[in-house]
Amino acid sequence: MTSMTSNQPYLLRAFYEWIVDNDLTPYIVVDATNELVEVPQEFVKDGQIVLNVSPSACVNFSLDIDGVSFQARFGGQPRRLSMPCEAVMAIYARENGAGTVFATEEDVARAQESRAEEAKESDVQVSGPTSLEDADTLDTDDAPVPPKKGKPTLKIIK
Repeated sequence: MTSMTSNQPYLLRAFYEWIVDNDLTPYIVVDATNELVEVPQEFVKDGQIVLNVSPSACVNFSLDIDGVSFQARFGGQPRRLSMPCEAVMAIYARENGAGTVFATEEDVARAQESRAEEAKESDVQVSGPTSLEDADTLDTDDAPVPPKKGKPTLKIIK
């Protein structure tokens, strides 16, 4: 299997555009502990920062495969913010919470390893017919019964 690039930048852009197209306010939750994240540290809580990235709140907004960057005001002071896409933990609409939480690369790798181990441990058994001849010889007792033709009736059950 060939290695693919992360789908997170594409999903992030899609959710951003979807939220903005619906006239809602997009917010992102950023992992401020990532060394490539440039945000005002005085607003970081528990290693995270929540940012309003709506067009009315940001200037020079850029969202591409490499990351997110824009200018915004904090306490009246303009600041330049930037972060790689993998540092964005979630995106949601402020008004209704619609959005998504992104899995970290470690979570994805762990899940793939777990699936690979389960596939190795389990004996894969083929169920059902393996050829047309086998399908013809299967017992038809389990086949669904077609509904009766004619006028439908209701039965009163007490």
